Amino acid sequence: MGMRDLLSEIASTYDSEAGSRREVPGQQVLRGVASRTDLALPPGFKAQGHGGQTTPAATPWIGVFDERGMRDPKKGLYLAYIFSADLKNVTLTLQQGITWLEEPLGKGRAREEHLRHHAARLRRAVRRREALGWSDEPELRHHAARPRAYEAASVIAKIYDTSALPSEVTLAEDLLQGVAFLRQAEEFDRVWWMSNEMDAVQVAYDLSAHIHRDVASPADFDPLADFQPKDSSEYTAEIKARQQVKLRTHEDLVHDFGLHVVAHGYIPVTRGQHPKDLILKGGPVGDQVSEWLVEAKIVRNGNVTAAVREALGQLFEYRHFLYSQDARPFLVGLFSQEVGVYAPYLEEQGIASVWRDGDGWDGSPRARTWRLTTT
Repeated sequence: MGMRDLLSEIASTYDSEAGSRREVPGQQVLRGVASRTDLALPPGFKAQGHGGQTTPAATPWIGVFDERGMRDPKKGLYLAYIFSADLKNVTLTLQQGITWLEEPLGKGRAREEHLRHHAARLRRAVRRREALGWSDEPELRHHAARPRAYEAASVIAKIYDTSALPSEVTLAEDLLQGVAFLRQAEEFDRVWWMSNEMDAVQVAYDLSAHIHRDVASPADFDPLADFQPKDSSEYTAEIKARQQVKLRTHEDLVHDFGLHVVAHGYIPVTRGQHPKDLILKGGPVGDQVSEWLVEAKIVRNGNVTAAVREALGQLFEYRHFLYSQDARPFLVGLFSQEVGVYAPYLEEQGIASVWRDGDGWDGSPRARTWRLTTT
């Protein structure tokens, strides 16, 4: 017995029209998964079968969860064996949780678009092109909202024919590879969800559609259409039962700099860019559309060192996890005041630095070359 026999047994016994009662054979097999000891799962992982509760699942599945991490399939990342509705295929897939998105996005197209958009980001982390024999999505062959969401939520998938399942050894090797993908994607996810998760529930906006489209006149294109920094007014934060009034000086910095660079041929974008502060499109470098990744930092209490360290770490982290190797952006540290000796230090790391200078902007040699400063 083992995973191969389990998958084969589900494919031969499950019947979505037989109901979800405990005595139904296919449901019995799925409910017994959690107590099985013959599945040779990776250390620290547990399996659980899902055949529906009051209504039988159109596409039954087995979740493979990391006991030390996320065990709730409603949210987060996990591995799963999901059967197609006709039971002809079963797919080992790295899945995103789908249920928690029902409230903000509903159960239809908006949720699917969000899931596919984030899945595309996650595939950069798992280096999809290096995963020979793996696909992006399963084909579950059912029109219902949940199977369609499972398809959209798939980051990477290994599809098996249930009539010709591979050996137990091959299944175990694929599962270990799936765990490696999970670990890589979790690190990316940690970066992406580092602030309020609801801010990140956004369908991507493809600026290239504006840059390359045919328009009747240059005036038809608004370079600030997707520059929507947060409100710079004061706001109140609740912190452990006390109120604290904060100033959005960070948002002011992004707002003012974005308006400044438009005059130099850049298109500033904040919409759909979480957790990045700002990206710049266009610009004066070459004939092709380039991208500048900008991290903004307020120098607090004169502590330039802390601001530079934070900007440096986040720029490198975002570049590594949010961009593919062949689409790396230029890097810019944006500061509320001059960073002194740290300007040449950042230059050595390939990072331009820009800071407020009275009513204008000054910066490092690289920033001047890129026309990010006032002069």
